[in-house]
Amino acid sequence: ADTSIAAYLLNPLKNAYTYDDIASDYLGEMIPSEADLFGKMKREKAQKEKPEAFEKMACYEVYTAAKANGPLMDALKEQDMMRLYREIELPLVYTLADMELEGVRVDGEALHAYGEQLTGRIQELEQEIYKLADETFNIQSPKQLGTILFEKLQMPYAKKTKTGYSTAADVLEKLAPEYPIAARVLEYRTLTKLKSTYADGLAGFIRADGRIHSSFNQTITATGRISSTDPNLQNIPIRMELGRMIRKVFIPREGSVLIDADYSQIELRILAHMSKDENLISAYRQSKDIHRITASLVFHTPFEEVTPLQRRNAKAVNFGIVYGISSFGLSQDLSISRKEAQEYIASYFATYPGIKIFLDQAVEDAKEKGYSVTMFGRRRPVPELKSGNFAQRQFGERIAMNSPIQGTAADIIKIAMIRVHDRLEREGLQSKLILQVHDELLIEAEQTEVDAVKKILEEEMCHAADLSVALEIDMKTGKNWYEAH
Repeated sequence: ADTSIAAYLLNPLKNAYTYDDIASDYLGEMIPSEADLFGKMKREKAQKEKPEAFEKMACYEVYTAAKANGPLMDALKEQDMMRLYREIELPLVYTLADMELEGVRVDGEALHAYGEQLTGRIQELEQEIYKLADETFNIQSPKQLGTILFEKLQMPYAKKTKTGYSTAADVLEKLAPEYPIAARVLEYRTLTKLKSTYADGLAGFIRADGRIHSSFNQTITATGRISSTDPNLQNIPIRMELGRMIRKVFIPREGSVLIDADYSQIELRILAHMSKDENLISAYRQSKDIHRITASLVFHTPFEEVTPLQRRNAKAVNFGIVYGISSFGLSQDLSISRKEAQEYIASYFATYPGIKIFLDQAVEDAKEKGYSVTMFGRRRPVPELKSGNFAQRQFGERIAMNSPIQGTAADIIKIAMIRVHDRLEREGLQSKLILQVHDELLIEAEQTEVDAVKKILEEEMCHAADLSVALEIDMKTGKNWYEAH
């Protein structure tokens, strides 16, 4: 039994689940930590340079795992998380290990070319910014940039900070529509970050086999989502075409293609199921465009006459509600007044009354129990609800609304991953699951196995959970991740 995973399920808010912490929390024993035994030295180095200390650490780890197993299992039983632990989290360890070993192939030349392309555009932007400012300066220095924008060019929205003026993204975004220099600086920042994080950053992670082997962590997020580090492949930009193009460097091995399958609106579908709202369930069962149906109901407009703007607004409300959005947040997202945003939200809840009842109940339950819970019994403590600070309590309410939904989505995706991984092996296929990004799975599929893999993805992802509305996926194939996405 994996002690750190059990400890994580029992309290997902901690930063780490080390053997000394587990011994202290579940055995009431104080034992030397890794830092006590060999300071900041990495395990690999300590094994060579401090073999005695390393052996002690290994013994303490085994001792803790053996002795704490009973108390941890008792606590999981008591909190109804035994199935979650046995059927989802433990099998997932093997799935993630195989994904890490497999890695994802990267086209080094394409990555270099991408870097060159970014450099070209960054240099163009630099010259445009200098021209608009009528002088050269260090664009990456907020102090110098602030002086140019708010003193020399006399722009509005000046916010004084200790060191000068704020040039944070929200300030520049307000200026961007009116002032080209602000729009250029925003683009410049985005591209320099893309260059350092991806064009330069990824190159350092390519191993001798031509592949990047990211680490997938299952004891990091409070909601149960998997995270990816060294490098993080889950935060590749989606909104900007130049950001999306980084996906072109991820390629399959010879004779294979990439198949990308992602859940369609999984969190909204979970909301429909958990809230039991009849209108939302019926909207999904009609198999029509959900955002269009919502717009038609909320704005009292016939389905055929819904405008693209109404649909876009309804989409923002649909997704915003899942995250416990406030009228302030929605007014900013849609560039409308708070009063209008308030009216949108009110008519949304009038349209889907079950959702309002469900969300209010989720907050009440979390206040009473101290935690939120998913369909599969995963708990997420919400200590913010007891805070003396109003803003913290509001944040806690949003967590209480969103955690059952996001956590259930995370559980369902984990189930799908395990089943897809196991079936590929069981059916003796060469194709492999290589990446998971929140609600999408990426498979490196042998050319001759494409149809078989698509069938497995369809069956396992769509039947990972039995909801009152169907789970649906979008699937694409391509010779790189950009084409398949």
